[in-house]
Amino acid sequence: MIHGAFCGPWAFDKFRSPFEAAGYKVHAPVLRHHDEGAKPSRALGATSLLDYAKDLEATIARLDAPPVLLGHSLGGLLAQMLAANGKARALVLLAPCAPWGIMPSTLFEVASAQTIMLAGNLTNQVLYPDYDVAAAHSLDRLPPLERKRVFAGFVPESGLATFEIMHWGWDAKRASHVKAAGVTCPILCLTGQHDRINPPSTVRRTAERYPGAVYEDVPGHSHWLIGEPGWEKIAGRTIQWLDAVLGAEGNKAKRRN
Repeated sequence: MIHGAFCGPWAFDKFRSPFEAAGYKVHAPVLRHHDEGAKPSRALGATSLLDYAKDLEATIARLDAPPVLLGHSLGGLLAQMLAANGKARALVLLAPCAPWGIMPSTLFEVASAQTIMLAGNLTNQVLYPDYDVAAAHSLDRLPPLERKRVFAGFVPESGLATFEIMHWGWDAKRASHVKAAGVTCPILCLTGQHDRINPPSTVRRTAERYPGAVYEDVPGHSHWLIGEPGWEKIAGRTIQWLDAVLGAEGNKAKRRN
């Protein structure tokens, strides 16, 4: 389980439980510098998506076999990057950030990209979480007290990684690029019907890059799919899908033998 921007493995504290109960061994690694609290190293500001992916590849290399990758938001983009390099048995994308080349489909996305430009040169800045922004657009479906509790765990994020996602057209390294032809594993892609950060119209475009990907809007949900009221149904749907595709994979192996 790969967490999103401004977060840490704690984001899956609720969501991982049904998977463990279903017999899955869950790993929730922390992205580089995201375990350093409210005052991280200045190196965070210049940390790239490619750095995050490199660290995750090292974690995967220590496993016995390619894992199922489940990524939320930024973690969903990293999961796509890893899958393109053959690191995934199956892919679950929850409100994923779009890879290089996917144009924004809403005025809110365009306005967000323009607003963050006002922060100046993002490529070496540490970005700090803002409660008002999170409350309005990420944690908006949480009850007020739960919203504050979750936000208390938020940590700073990399300006460079944010630039690579939101201003990919100016990124000479094309850090967020995903070679779609390299993603051959089964894919489930879910997004909240009311998500403004990664809205259905954009996430659907991402899913359409991968032939055979299953895409579903989740009614009544926003961006925080892993902890909003009703998250249990999302976890249940994911487990149901995984059981089906991994079971089918096992049946194919039996037939080959």
